[in-house]
Amino acid sequence: MTPGNRSATEERAATSRELYRVAIVGAATLKGKELKEVLEDRNFPAVDIRLLDDEESLGQLDSVADEATFIQSVLPENLQGADIVFFASDVSFTRKNWSLVKKSGALVVDLSYALEAEPGGAVRAPWIERELEQAAGVRPPALLDATLAVVAHPAAVVLALLLLRAQRAGTLRNAVCSAFEPASEHGRRGIDELHGQTINLLSFQQMPKEVFDAQVAFNMLARYGEKSAPALESVERRILAHLATITEGRAMAPALALAQAPIFHGHVFSLYLEFEQAVAAADLIRALAGDHVSVARLAEDSPSNVGAAGQDDVLVEIRRDTRHERGLWVWAAADNLRIAALTAVDCAAALARMRSKGSVQ
Repeated sequence: MTPGNRSATEERAATSRELYRVAIVGAATLKGKELKEVLEDRNFPAVDIRLLDDEESLGQLDSVADEATFIQSVLPENLQGADIVFFASDVSFTRKNWSLVKKSGALVVDLSYALEAEPGGAVRAPWIERELEQAAGVRPPALLDATLAVVAHPAAVVLALLLLRAQRAGTLRNAVCSAFEPASEHGRRGIDELHGQTINLLSFQQMPKEVFDAQVAFNMLARYGEKSAPALESVERRILAHLATITEGRAMAPALALAQAPIFHGHVFSLYLEFEQAVAAADLIRALAGDHVSVARLAEDSPSNVGAAGQDDVLVEIRRDTRHERGLWVWAAADNLRIAALTAVDCAAALARMRSKGSVQ
């Protein structure tokens, strides 16, 4: 088996020789909760998982490995001895506490994108790294001094996977994608605002607009209101930048239009691929299918954000364009929180292998 074919089970086995003390900063956020679930589902070799967050979340009852625990504050004593720290908090909270974690010497995995510009950090997506290794047949040299990984945007991970594999079916001439953003990309506040807008709109009351500064309920948006941050255009730029980074320029850069959809969870993609020569739909299906991608075979299995909820795989469906014989459409859906958490755990495993620091001290 080549390095590029290494399964998630083998990745865990490679890491399981060590035991790590883990801390999740932002444990009460949507990303933090999903991350904790993935760590437990994947049997990540953690001897201890500490749940940390801001003052508003302190004392919330949670559980780790079926044992009751409480969310604690981000203090030096709660970070002492931590080997791996995940930042699942918002940008401002990550930046506020970054220096404290940096001093602790722990490996850091950032799901907030706040540390993209920090020296020594790298935007990473191990799924895509393995895909590139398989294509090249050579494992790239390890970054032995790496201590910080920024998790690639989940939409970039999905597009990278689909575009790299599509190239196996034939030479791409053009790629155009419309991607639909869920409210959960704005965390709990985004979910609550979409819910509040939906309830208030149906009861003819004024809608809350603190997050999006625009009506999202029962609506599609190409841009948010002026007071919203981050702007939808900046998210679009981040997806494209992360896509270029994690594919190392080996995938065609698509024309991308990102829209805010009135949905709570899950990205949905409408990806048009035009090949230099006509490609059979069956050939594209074979190229896309494999680890992390599940192709719908029946009409009733058509991918949707609802169907993708809680799934580790990207769900896809293929159809030929009605006018262009060289054009094929890929309709895809993926759980954005799940993809981000899976990527983060894989990043932690990769950093831990690089450091090879041994068992818990």
